[in-house]
Amino acid sequence: MSVVFLLLCNRTDFLVDTDYFMAVAVLSAQRSKDPNTQVGACLVNQDNKIVGTGHNCMPNDCEGKLPWNREGAKLDTKYIYVCHAELNAIVNASANADVKGCTMYVTLFPCNECAKLIIQAGLKEVVYLCDKYHSPQKIETTLALPVKCCGVFSPVQFIVNVNSKVFIVFHNVNTDPWIETGVKCFLVFLKSTISSLVFATLSCR
Repeated sequence: MSVVFLLLCNRTDFLVDTDYFMAVAVLSAQRSKDPNTQVGACLVNQDNKIVGTGHNCMPNDCEGKLPWNREGAKLDTKYIYVCHAELNAIVNASANADVKGCTMYVTLFPCNECAKLIIQAGLKEVVYLCDKYHSPQKIETTLALPVKCCGVFSPVQFIVNVNSKVFIVFHNVNTDPWIETGVKCFLVFLKSTISSLVFATLSCR
C-alpha cells in the first residue's frame, strides 16, 4: 500500500501580482545598452496577463551605429534616436494582442511623448517605479495630457514592498522546487503531529 502526502501548505514568500509585474519591468530594463539610464516596461491586460515588455534601445538594426551620448550636438546625442521602453512594450504587444484597457508598469516616469502614445494606445493606467529626473516642467508636460483629456489614463507611483525581494540565481534553477517544498511541508506536518501527540499524552496524565 502506497502512502500519499497531500501538499496542503502554501509558500508565504510568493510574489503578489503587482510586485511580479514591476519585477518584470525591472528585469527588462537590464536588457538596455544605454550606459546611463536603463528603463523597462511591462504591459498587463485586464485579465492580469502580460502581453508585452520593452526596454529603451536604439531602433532595430541600429545598435552600435548610433550614439548614447547625453551631451553634444543634437545629432550626436541619443535623444533623437532612442526608442523608449513604453514605445517598445506597446509595439511588441500590438503584434499579437489588443492593448486597449491595459496597465503599464514602467521603471521610470514617462515623458510627454510616451504619454501621447499611451493615450493613443488606450491604456487605462500607468504604474511607475521612480521619477529620478523629476522636474516641475516634466511633471507638468506629462500630466497635462491626461488632465486636459479628462483623465484618459492615470499615472500612479508604485508602492515598494520593503519585504519583497527577487533573487535570480541561474545555477539553482535545476533544483526541484516540489521536492524542496514537499520536504518542508512534511517536516511541518511531522512537527505538528508530534506536538499533538505530546499534548494528548500530557493531557491524559
